Amino acid sequence: MKIVEKKNFKYVDYLWDEAKAATLEGNEVDLLLYRSNLLGTDLRITNYGGGNTSCRTVEKDPLTGEETGIMWIKGSGGDIGSLTRSGLAGLYVDKLRALKKVYRGIEHEDEMVALFNHCIYDLDSKAPSIDTPLHGLLPFKHIDHLHPDALIAVAAAKDSRKVTREIWGDSMGWVPWQRPGFDLGLQIEKCLAENPGIRGIVLGSHGLFTWGDTAYECYINSLEVIEMASEYIEKKIAGNGGVVFGGEKIKSLEPGKRKSQAAAIAPLLRGLCSSEKRMIGHFTDADRVLQYINSNDLERLAPMGTSCPDHFLRTKIQPLILPLEAGADLSDTTKLLGKLEPAFEQYRAEYREYYESCKHDNSPAIRDSNPVVILWPGVGMFTFAKNKQTARVASEFYVNAINVMRGAEAISEYTSLPRQEAFDIEYWLLEEAKLQRMPKEKPLSRKVALVTGATGGIGKAIADKLVEEGANVVLTDLDAELLKEAEGTYGKDEVSAVVCNVTGAADVEGAFRQACLGFGGVDIIVHSAGLAISKPLEETTEKDWQLLQDVLVKGQFLLAQSGVDIMRKQGLGGDIVSIASKNGLVAGPNNVGYGTAKAAQQHMTRLLAAELGPDKIRVNTVNPDGVIVGSKIWEGAWAEGRARAYGITVEELPAHYAKRNLLHEIIRPEDIANGVYALLGILDKSTGNTINVDGGMANAFVR
Repeated sequence: MKIVEKKNFKYVDYLWDEAKAATLEGNEVDLLLYRSNLLGTDLRITNYGGGNTSCRTVEKDPLTGEETGIMWIKGSGGDIGSLTRSGLAGLYVDKLRALKKVYRGIEHEDEMVALFNHCIYDLDSKAPSIDTPLHGLLPFKHIDHLHPDALIAVAAAKDSRKVTREIWGDSMGWVPWQRPGFDLGLQIEKCLAENPGIRGIVLGSHGLFTWGDTAYECYINSLEVIEMASEYIEKKIAGNGGVVFGGEKIKSLEPGKRKSQAAAIAPLLRGLCSSEKRMIGHFTDADRVLQYINSNDLERLAPMGTSCPDHFLRTKIQPLILPLEAGADLSDTTKLLGKLEPAFEQYRAEYREYYESCKHDNSPAIRDSNPVVILWPGVGMFTFAKNKQTARVASEFYVNAINVMRGAEAISEYTSLPRQEAFDIEYWLLEEAKLQRMPKEKPLSRKVALVTGATGGIGKAIADKLVEEGANVVLTDLDAELLKEAEGTYGKDEVSAVVCNVTGAADVEGAFRQACLGFGGVDIIVHSAGLAISKPLEETTEKDWQLLQDVLVKGQFLLAQSGVDIMRKQGLGGDIVSIASKNGLVAGPNNVGYGTAKAAQQHMTRLLAAELGPDKIRVNTVNPDGVIVGSKIWEGAWAEGRARAYGITVEELPAHYAKRNLLHEIIRPEDIANGVYALLGILDKSTGNTINVDGGMANAFVR
């Protein structure tokens, strides 16, 4: 592979590693994946799940034994930044091109998608995407279809075709906006036929097509085209004295205050956005976001919506701008809701009007009418969606849209998709079919949990179970290193971690603040943090007593107090589960401090259940016993104390505890986690309850 002299790029990242690429030499599919992953790492080049890449190879037809051309292309729903071999579709080039013979016109566009399956060569192929014919009708070996901010800015500018020629001369083609599909592939093919020798094509309001004879040449071509557009825009902005979006209208709050305001209002926004289905939130106060939301042009640009279909599908028709000053007093929830609720109701009404005025006879039913993107000038941007990844990606897409508006306004004037075109994308039957194929949501999806003691045996097992069942989890504990290690066992967007000493109100409030900033609020609180001190009365010190009371009882109280405040703001109900102990029910020797604290936890659960029932906040207890394997409280003095109390050795404890329960079972952290999940995911009409997970201890039976 011939490597041209490395270019110096200012607006995109040149990431090609010659040594790495050399190991892939001769394998065009692996080079396609390598190129795709490089392009997908830069959100300025293309957003998550956006764009498409392809390559051509010659393979032996398994039926005829003859050599035939195959196109390998990113399959439906994939992301080029994380694309692997399993995410590709492999199709016969000649069969794809033969579809032109059966194409019946743009009014029959959607029927072509099913025909793509008849062109599949590789039986392990991912479902071919709607972009397949856009690549298949071009003759090049390597093709990139990307959604770079700078190119979409050119594509969305009022005089896009003129600007395209001004930047690239005769070296780039231009095709006006058209919904993706077979007919757009024909228009791209026609553009190339009319402009032989061009290096790429700008798609109006949509994105970019570029190509090359090798993976590297295609990669360089894409970067160079994007760099030229970016440089053109920045020169335009510089010529305007650096002013964008009409200049600054208001000042941002300082960073700490922005975060405090965002955390305080997030549960209210989450509750309002969850009027139809519970949502998970994301917040950003990135510089580009603040530049936009603080500008004079915000009120004009925001209602216009986005231009690129990929942006629009994830951010909705337009954002909601909060009717609040940045430094507003947020302490009076009732007064605050009096300002926010009318704004949300107006947004919902306008969305319903948009649906009714644009729908077709066969349109899918109206979807959730709440906003996805919420802008608060001076503070930042919130996004709400079905899970953290979708909310984060929606935020990234709207930042891309901001960049597009910034560039298009600098060039001439920003234009968005007409409302009917936007509707036809949002409620496209093919898009609806894709949504219907999505896997069923897990039982705890759309819920946020805060787990204390989350690096310990029981706490970690609980966090594992909640994540497994779909929840987002805020992990808290005392040790930052252990938290970092625990956080690393989960996937991106599943958890966040924060150091928290449950005996301090400031720490507890800080943990909930992180839950609000990271996920929009909290639905579940599991108090698993604990310690055990086993001593006879005369050896139990006041320090022992106070420590047990602080961690187990005061901690539970502080968590409930801060957490319930958030749950009430959300108006979505909630769950509090305390991990107590059999020892709160059973009188045993050498246990006065621990047993008393656990009994206090259990009765606090009953008291809170009685008080919080009207708020649909359920409060329950799980009582473990004898969780020795994997449990940190059995390390050291506690195990020694219990062994001494029973007249056995520490090594004999697991067998001792197993033999004394009715089922003769060893109790593990995972068993406690299952008890917690039963209360959260199954027993959804249970409150004030106690579940014993102890193998059956008759003297600990609650009734």
